[in-house]
Amino acid sequence: MTQQATPTRPVPRSRLRRVLPLLITAWLVLEIWLLVQVGSWLGGLTVLLLLIAGALIGGSLIKRAGLKALSAAIEQSKNPQSQQPQTGTSMTVLAGLLLIVPGFLSDLVALTLLFPPTRALWRAVGRRVADKALRSTAAAGAAPFADAVRLQEQLRIHRPDGKVIQGEVVDPEAGPRGPQGPDTTYRPPITG
Repeated sequence: MTQQATPTRPVPRSRLRRVLPLLITAWLVLEIWLLVQVGSWLGGLTVLLLLIAGALIGGSLIKRAGLKALSAAIEQSKNPQSQQPQTGTSMTVLAGLLLIVPGFLSDLVALTLLFPPTRALWRAVGRRVADKALRSTAAAGAAPFADAVRLQEQLRIHRPDGKVIQGEVVDPEAGPRGPQGPDTTYRPPITG
């Protein structure tokens, strides 16, 4: 007699995973439409030169952000106790990548990532999304972004600036352990 396996229900997709392909498609159609409109207004050669200039500027932004992050990492390795200010390289690298992507809409978003007032707005939105993902009650593996944010948070607490307080868990309600009394065996301190 063979036993039939019960069919398992697939994990429901989140709203973002359902809508993201549609958003990407709409973005691409809008980029192409905008390129055609600007091309008919300025000419094809001018649009091509603007796209090449955007790619070169994006590459130089990424290079500059990488050098800034490298110098901050070297300074941190020389003096690990110093509090380094945020370098803002992630926003600059994202802006550089968006400038490299052909299209004027992506260039406009890249410019908003470079200017301080709009950069602060993007940073606030990113923090809110990350906080929401951290508070997500989705099971592990169901929400990849939430899993990535949780993993990053776990990795952060193992760095010197993670502000982890070393300690030992003591359960006062457990009382003495059997007839020999409390557990007094030596335990070496926890080291990171």
